[in-house]
Amino acid sequence: MWRRLREYKNEWLQKVICNHCGKELKVEQGILKEGCFNPKYKFDYFSDKDGEIHEFDLCEACYDKLAASFVIPVTLKEETELL
Repeated sequence: MWRRLREYKNEWLQKVICNHCGKELKVEQGILKEGCFNPKYKFDYFSDKDGEIHEFDLCEACYDKLAASFVIPVTLKEETELL
């Protein structure tokens, strides 16, 4: 069963929960204050999930575990300006 793991109040972010481990991530005054991987993907034709949009949150530790399991490593690029 699907459940919302991001909660908002008056358009302010209140809560983010990691889809993998269930950890509640730190949110202060509507701002997420720790690393969170949040992909959103719409499946197209030639998929068993045509038209479905999948979105989830992973805390940084769960993302690191997932990325470490890849046969081909994640491509990394350095960002010099963080906004």
